[in-house]
Amino acid sequence: MRKPGRNIDPGIYVRVLDNVEDAIIAVDQKGRVALFNPAAQLYTGLSERQSLGKEFEELFAGQQGLLYLIRTAIREGRSISDRENLLLRRNSGTPLPVSASVSPIYDTSGEREGVVIILRDLSRVRELENAVRRADRLTMLGTLAAGLAHEIKNPLGGIKGTAQLLSMELKEGPLKEYTEIMTREVERINGIIEGFMDLARPRPPQLSEVNLAKILGNIVLFQKEAHRGKEIDFQLHLDPSIPPIRGDENLLTQLFLNLVKNACEAIRKKGRVDVGTKVVSEYHMHTPGDRSSPLIAVEIRDTGDGIDPEEIDRIFTPFYTTKTRGSGLGLATCQKIVHDHMGFLKVESVPGQGTIFIIYLPFIR
Repeated sequence: MRKPGRNIDPGIYVRVLDNVEDAIIAVDQKGRVALFNPAAQLYTGLSERQSLGKEFEELFAGQQGLLYLIRTAIREGRSISDRENLLLRRNSGTPLPVSASVSPIYDTSGEREGVVIILRDLSRVRELENAVRRADRLTMLGTLAAGLAHEIKNPLGGIKGTAQLLSMELKEGPLKEYTEIMTREVERINGIIEGFMDLARPRPPQLSEVNLAKILGNIVLFQKEAHRGKEIDFQLHLDPSIPPIRGDENLLTQLFLNLVKNACEAIRKKGRVDVGTKVVSEYHMHTPGDRSSPLIAVEIRDTGDGIDPEEIDRIFTPFYTTKTRGSGLGLATCQKIVHDHMGFLKVESVPGQGTIFIIYLPFIR
């Protein structure tokens, strides 16, 4: 009886290693790198030529967590892993969060030949975790807002009514002007509370077929007119193959209008705003009892002032704003709209160079 796999083309193993998304690195018993697949080159920023034959201690110098795993596996001949605590330093770019698994390699006689290191990119997982954490925080704040707004609105109504009655009794003059200021300020506070309550209202999206290209095209057209005083170059890069998706047209319009408007306001006098759509393959959404759906990414990029790294996570907090005029509810509302559409939002920014917001929405029809 023929053993299974006996006639498999050896080249298939090479093709598998070349095409997997995980970084795979083989090190012999003397600590020299013997295999460095394309994903490993992408992760580290090092070419195969730069890596093969090099001591792993030199290749990963200063990366104590990873060095410990490799040393232990070589010395003790056992598998060892770290699923979430490693940052892979690279020649260019920020450190990459990875999980690492190191296992011994044996030859046909049972002698140890070295170890194989498998690194998996966790950056996408971290992005999803951050999106979920922001959504959970927003839900908690929304619940708090509902109770707080109810308690505040009642006395506000009393203050406004009293000010209006007092205004009716007073003659024209400074005192009457004061009551009018009181009324206007109460209305302003009430408007802020109404905006905050929108975060807590459980109104589900009113789903219908939404043409993203049409919405984005109209928004860019309107913003061109609104910012004629600046030299802003608007660029649309819309994938024509994307058909209408299921969503709430009013909410999605509010979402994209807010983000495009923010992009324009981030540019002082001259710059560029790029708006684009594409289908992404690196993320899929799984729903119970249904097959996985790809996601559509809507990218809004500007060449404005950018956002400081320590402010990135705070910009989604209600009432936090860097603008001199603004309620600080815009991005919190955007986050809620994206969450209500079962998507997630990602932001990247470099101070002085610009910001990109990427909205991922499920491709549901």
